[in-house]
Amino acid sequence: MNTVTPAQAAGEPIIHAAPPRPSYIPPFGLRTIIGCLGMLLAVHVAGFNEHVTEIGLSDIRGAMHIGHDEGTWVIAIYEAFNIAAMAFTPWFYMTFSIYRFSIFMTAIMALFSIPAPFMPDVTSLCILRAFQGLAGGCLPPVLMTVMLKYLPPEIRVFGIGGYAMSATFGPNLGLPLEAFWFEHVGWHWLYWEIIPTAALAIAMMAYGLPRDPMHFERFQKFNWFGLLVGLPAICSLVIVLYQGDRLDWFRSPIITDLALWGGAAFIVFVINEAFHPSPYFRIQYWRSRNIQAALLSLVGILAICAIMGDIPATYLEAVRGYRPIQAAPVSLVVALPQLIMLPLIAAICNSRKVDCRFVLAGGMCCLATAAWLGTWLTVDWVRDNFYPIQILQVFGQPMTVIPTLMLATMAMGPADGPFISGMVNMLKGLANAVAFALFAALSRRREQYHSTMLLDHHGTHGLALQGMGDPINQQLSATSPDSTHVAHNTLQVFHTYVHEQSLVLALNDIYYLLIWVCLGYAAMNLVLPRRVYPPRAPSPTTPAR
Repeated sequence: MNTVTPAQAAGEPIIHAAPPRPSYIPPFGLRTIIGCLGMLLAVHVAGFNEHVTEIGLSDIRGAMHIGHDEGTWVIAIYEAFNIAAMAFTPWFYMTFSIYRFSIFMTAIMALFSIPAPFMPDVTSLCILRAFQGLAGGCLPPVLMTVMLKYLPPEIRVFGIGGYAMSATFGPNLGLPLEAFWFEHVGWHWLYWEIIPTAALAIAMMAYGLPRDPMHFERFQKFNWFGLLVGLPAICSLVIVLYQGDRLDWFRSPIITDLALWGGAAFIVFVINEAFHPSPYFRIQYWRSRNIQAALLSLVGILAICAIMGDIPATYLEAVRGYRPIQAAPVSLVVALPQLIMLPLIAAICNSRKVDCRFVLAGGMCCLATAAWLGTWLTVDWVRDNFYPIQILQVFGQPMTVIPTLMLATMAMGPADGPFISGMVNMLKGLANAVAFALFAALSRRREQYHSTMLLDHHGTHGLALQGMGDPINQQLSATSPDSTHVAHNTLQVFHTYVHEQSLVLALNDIYYLLIWVCLGYAAMNLVLPRRVYPPRAPSPTTPAR
């Protein structure tokens, strides 16, 4: 007789119980810790390879004689394959084993970086970066599974904190690393920096990760159709996000075709995953309120953090003319304290007396306060003015990311890990693409609006201000006896002032928007998800159910 559990009646996904402990998983000890740390280092290596080359793209373009438009495709193609790989990785590491798959992908990613500075043209560089992005994107889902599978329940939340480093520590360290390599070593090392750290990560994983067996019998039910449809669909949608604003969105035939066919293919891919006996991830998990809140929050929170990191860098570069090495302290203020804050927040969330939903809401309030401070931005700001905003992010980022990951993973059983891992990591990567598209579109459109308004006010009130003189012309009149030349320079200086003011006003608008988004996420996570508790080892006296 079939019975329906209350969870199934409420529409919750079926949570798989813990399978028997495999014999190839050794007792937890120093060796396992070294293997997990090696996996964490490999993910950071992949993150540095992504962020450092993205931040240093202008320097790379200058050294490799690449135009601006061509350079944007280098980033878009890398990110497209990087994000697409995350969706399909769990099936492959379950088949080839975590141990072998992780080492192989880390080695491939490092080896492809060797010829990168010597590529003869943009096409060959894009192809190489596509394969490198594919290899790098395979590592974060493995890290999540390693932390949840090999760590004891009592410290599993600390493993989630370690995984969260890839979303908080790594991205904020990209700017300082780019500044160091380019200014002090050489632009080639923007690609080669990952080689020594990748070698160390491979050694640690080879020593510490359990040698689980391979399961080639899984190829009998391999989801070929899902791979052939899903991979180009995800790549197309990511390229739309990265290239849409530059190509003026749907006024471009390329963006229109990619969005139409990529969107249609993605719908087919989702339908296939819902009914295939061997899916890459289970769409049914979206029935859970916790999964809905966690995954929606993960995309939003990581996009917020990325945008709040882009604003200071954009302002300091465009208005103040800072080089990356001069703007690096702003990122270091957020990056370095994460080494303390992430374990601290993980320890707080690991207490069964603490509701992680309230920690998440507190973190969103910290980010909202940081955005409110950012609304005071003016053209007179320098690097030091951003430090209070960055300090609030030191607390806000780990307080939001760790509870969100807990809500996504603690409600799942161990057998569900691979299916939720691909979904979480694909959305984590997609958050960066969403942040890029939103920041590009908002900053451009709001800057154009404010520029139009400033010029309109100048034209309307120009005659009324004539009696007050022209201070720009007065300062430049002594530089040349040619009045036409002075007038031309005066107009250029005036438009520079208008550009600076309109950019600052646009960034202010983005900060205002982020305030309400942060508060909205805080309210949503207090209402939508159910409380989850940190895992604990089962008591030997607890009767089996």
